[in-house]
Amino acid sequence: MGLRDRIITVLNKNEIVFINAKQMRMKFLMVVGKIIPDKTYIKMQYRIRLGKKLDLETPVLFNEKIQFAKLYYRDERLKKLVDKYEVRFYVREKIGEKYLTKIYGVYDKVDEIPFEQLPDKFAMKLTNGSSYNYICSKKNKDTKQEIEYRFKKWLTVDFYMLGREWAYKDVKNRIICEEYLNAEEDDLKDYKIFCFDGVPKLIQVDYSRFVNHKRNLYTPEWEFIDEEVEYDNDPNADIKKPDNLEEMLICAHKLSEGFPQVRVDFYNIGSRLVFGEMTFYHGAGYLHFKNPEFEEKMGNYWKL
Repeated sequence: MGLRDRIITVLNKNEIVFINAKQMRMKFLMVVGKIIPDKTYIKMQYRIRLGKKLDLETPVLFNEKIQFAKLYYRDERLKKLVDKYEVRFYVREKIGEKYLTKIYGVYDKVDEIPFEQLPDKFAMKLTNGSSYNYICSKKNKDTKQEIEYRFKKWLTVDFYMLGREWAYKDVKNRIICEEYLNAEEDDLKDYKIFCFDGVPKLIQVDYSRFVNHKRNLYTPEWEFIDEEVEYDNDPNADIKKPDNLEEMLICAHKLSEGFPQVRVDFYNIGSRLVFGEMTFYHGAGYLHFKNPEFEEKMGNYWKL
C-alpha cells in the first residue's frame, strides 16, 4: 500500500475530515485541469502516481492502455454505460431484469429526495464516479442531514476533469437510491470480471474493505493467481468458488461483447447474482502492480 493509500486509510477514520479533504482535492484538480490539456495532464498524473514515464506511442502495459483509451477510444455507448442509472437499460436488454437491484428513485438534486418515504435500509450513490456512496443500514434522525451534507458537495464534482476519462465528459451527475444488499456474512464480496473482446480473463475479489482491504485474483476456472495489484492478497482466505460462477461468466460475456476491454462487476447474495457496474478505466490506470510482468500480461489481453 502506497503513501497515498495510507493517508486515505487514516482520514477514513474521521469520515467528515475525509469528505472535506477529498472535496478540496477535487476542487483543486478541477481548477487546475481547466488550464492543462488532456494529454499533458494524463502524462503528469501518470508520472506522479506511478513514478515512470507514460508511453502513448506503443503502449504495452495495462495501465498504459487505459491512458491510451482515455485519449483515443471513442464509443458513444460508454456515455450511458458509465451512468449507474442509464446502464440498467443495457443490462435489462442483454441479460434480463432479474440481475438488477430494486431502485427507489433517481434525483437531480438533494432537495428532490423524499426521505420520509425511503425504507429503513437503502444505498444511495452518485450515478457517476466511484466511492461516492451512502450505505444506510438503519435510517435514523441524522440520516437526512448526513446525506444532504455529502451529496450537495458530490454533485458539484466534474469527474471528467479529475481523470480525463472521456466517457464521463458532459455526463450529468445525479443521485440514485436503490435497495440495501444483505450478505449472509458481514463482508459483502465484490466480483470484478475483466473482459477483453467479450472474453472473461480474470476475476478480482475485494474483501475486508472496511477493516484491512485485501484483493485476490482468480482465473475463470477459479484457480488462485498469486499476484498483487494495489492491495495485498491472501492465498489462505476462505473465498469459495461461487456456485453460480458459470452464470456470472456468461453474464459478463454478454455485457462485454463488442468492447475491447471492460470490467463487469457483480455481487453474489446467496444464490442471487446482482449486477454492480461496468468500468472502462479500471483504477483510472494508476494501479500499482507488484509484478511488472503481470501488468504486461494483462496489457497483452487488450488489443488496441
